[in-house]
Amino acid sequence: MKNASEILTHLKYYPEFKKINTNITIERLINSLPLKLKKGIKFGYIKNQTLFFVLTHPVYKMEFEYNKSLIKSLLKDANIANVNDIKFFVTNVIERKEIINEERNFYQERSFGIFENFCKDESLRKKFEEIRKIIKNS
Repeated sequence: MKNASEILTHLKYYPEFKKINTNITIERLINSLPLKLKKGIKFGYIKNQTLFFVLTHPVYKMEFEYNKSLIKSLLKDANIANVNDIKFFVTNVIERKEIINEERNFYQERSFGIFENFCKDESLRKKFEEIRKIIKNS
C-alpha cells in the first residue's frame, strides 16, 4: 500500500501540474540567492520564456542588475526549462500592514476577585471594589 507522500510525488509529475512544479522550482531558486537579494523579492514567475522577479523596492533593482550573471548561473543549475531571459521590476502596489489596536491579556487572571475589603478609608475602599469588578469581568 502506498503512503500519501508517494502518491503526491507520483501526481506531481503529471503534465497538468507542470505549473506547480515550476513555481516550486522558482521558490528554490529564490531561496538559493544570497540574503541581500532574497529579501528584496516579492515573488517570481515565468512568462514568454522570461523569468520575472517582482521586487519590493527600487534599490533592489540595481542590486539585481549588478548580480544578473550570478542569477543566470543559478538558473542554469536549477534546470528551469525554456527560460531565455531575466527581468526585474518594482511593483507599484504598496504593502500596508494592518495594525491591530486591541487590548490583549498577556496573562490569564488567576484570581476570582474573592477577598475581604478591610480598608477604612472610603476612597481606597472604592478602588479595591473597582479592582474586584475588573477581575470578575476578566
